Amino acid sequence: MNAVANNQIVKFVSNQQIIHRAVLSNSFNIICEKITLDDQVCLVAKYYNKKNLTFNAIKSEGNSLIFMNKKFPNLFPTVRLLTNDVLIMSFIEHNNIRSNDYQKILAKEILKIHSVTNDKYGFKFDSQIGGLKQPNSYSSNWINFFRDHRLGIIFKLINQNEPMPSLINRRLEVVIKNLENFIPSKPRISLLHGDLWKGNILFHNKKLVGLIDPGIFFGHNELEIAYLRWFNEINTSFLDYYSEIIKIEKDYHTYEPIYQIYYSLLNVHLWSRKYISDVDRLLSSIFNKK
Repeated sequence: MNAVANNQIVKFVSNQQIIHRAVLSNSFNIICEKITLDDQVCLVAKYYNKKNLTFNAIKSEGNSLIFMNKKFPNLFPTVRLLTNDVLIMSFIEHNNIRSNDYQKILAKEILKIHSVTNDKYGFKFDSQIGGLKQPNSYSSNWINFFRDHRLGIIFKLINQNEPMPSLINRRLEVVIKNLENFIPSKPRISLLHGDLWKGNILFHNKKLVGLIDPGIFFGHNELEIAYLRWFNEINTSFLDYYSEIIKIEKDYHTYEPIYQIYYSLLNVHLWSRKYISDVDRLLSSIFNKK
């Protein structure tokens, strides 16, 4: 238990009694707790198990939530307290019961987010994914941004300790060095959630009640579509509805594996090297076409 964070939690709820505290997750040196108060109000607290002196992912997530709540009230947890040591926010009740038309419901909400645009890729602060820093220095060139701030970084992080198989690394080096041949240079600029997988999409009794754990930035909207498709979270119903508002490019499927490789590499670095097989499969789908 982080004593500093715990003291701030106790002080914040000092006018009420804590009935129950339960750890929801403990990963990437970050503890996430559900706190139930005597009036049955539930809060979520996040804090580092051991203080991180390099990048404060908790502070970054809190800033993302504050920004998103201003844009989309009632879709994201409300920040109740944000310091350098702890993030306290509202708890969103959920049971993952979805309606038959949940794909359209999800598409409608994501379209609201992706409809927010900007003149450059990046953001005013660095964001996080799985506790990992995602640099967001602004750029007018998507290829440079994706190479320098996303794909290239995670490739180096993995290989600096325990390199992946040589064929995979050679193929990734080709992709990174020749990224302009694989993805568009100036695609649509959209506000992105940043970590939009099934676990961060909350349904309750057939209603979409919230999106959690954002790591926001302005990027290519189809990067997020590729992430959702990689987790098999969306189907043609979603894509058809989405495309009525924001058109998905006709050659999207040719570069979708490039975007999915990034998330596969994140899984390798953050979770397990078993996901190297996903990276290999995606690379093969690209190079076997050549």
